[in-house]
Amino acid sequence: MPHVNWLAVLAAAVSSFVLGGIWYSALFAKAWQAAAGLSDEQIAGGDKRLIFGGGFVLSLIASAVFALFLGPNPALMLGFGAGFAAGLCWVTTSFGINYLFERRSLKLFLINGGYHTLQFTLIGVILGLWH
Repeated sequence: MPHVNWLAVLAAAVSSFVLGGIWYSALFAKAWQAAAGLSDEQIAGGDKRLIFGGGFVLSLIASAVFALFLGPNPALMLGFGAGFAAGLCWVTTSFGINYLFERRSLKLFLINGGYHTLQFTLIGVILGLWH
C-alpha cells in the first residue's frame, strides 16, 4: 500500500467523524433520535469511548479502503464523483434494502443515507485534493 497517502486518509477520517457529529447533533439530532426510536436515556447511556472510538476507527477504515479503491493520485473530480456514487449508490441503497425489510421509516433512511452520501463525497474530495 505504498501509494496510499496516510495523512490524507487521516484527514478524511477526521472530516467524516466531524461531519457525523454535526449531522447527528446540530442538524438532525431530535429527528434522528425519534426516527431511530432512541430515548434520551439511551442516547445518554452507553460506553462513549466505545461509541466514539469505534466510530472513528470505522471512519478510518472506510477512508483507507476508499483511498485504495481510488488508487494513487486520484483527480479531484474522480474523488468527488466516486465518493458521491459510493455514498448514494452503494451505502444508501444498501441501507434502503435493510430498511425496507426492517420496516424503518423514510425519515431515518433519508437522514442516515444523506450522511453517508456526504461522508463519502467528502472523503473522495479530500483524497482527490491531497496528492
